Amino acid sequence: MSSDAEAGAGESSRVEVYPGREIVVDFDPDLTFECVEDCTWCCQHGVLLYEEDFYELAERAPLDETTTQFRGQDFVRKEEKDREEHVGEDGQACYFLRDDGLCSLHAEHDWKPARCSVFPLAVSVEDGEMHVGIRDSAHEHCEGLDVSERRVIDNLDAFLPELLWELDDPASEREL
Repeated sequence: MSSDAEAGAGESSRVEVYPGREIVVDFDPDLTFECVEDCTWCCQHGVLLYEEDFYELAERAPLDETTTQFRGQDFVRKEEKDREEHVGEDGQACYFLRDDGLCSLHAEHDWKPARCSVFPLAVSVEDGEMHVGIRDSAHEHCEGLDVSERRVIDNLDAFLPELLWELDDPASEREL
């Protein structure tokens, strides 16, 4: 992974995430991220399933129990959880969030939908170029920002699955 320049806060830089696949980075290159135990804040938003994710999920779980459609798009279903923290205002979170705070898809199948990999980043398309920034709400709620030595810009391939470049609309801010 290479960048044209190390941008300072508020500046953008172009980074090659995969050979021939670049993204414009719209966040401070010194930003770090690491999931922290018991956070699960990201699990309250509803997981958008791109077509490839939908088929991958079908190999791991019954779709009629675990998914729903909203505005013509497939999402992982949300359900009532007995957790007090990191559920939506409605008390709901992702179907796959276990009582122990882990994702059953990630823990039991070593897989997660692309949308989960992207979190807490936000992908958008501007003037035909794919951009990545930090979700506005992540600065307020995500406990994993700036708590480790793992620089996001050095690990973009872990956050941004290659399939995003194959989509007509990879925007990640769509929620259930």
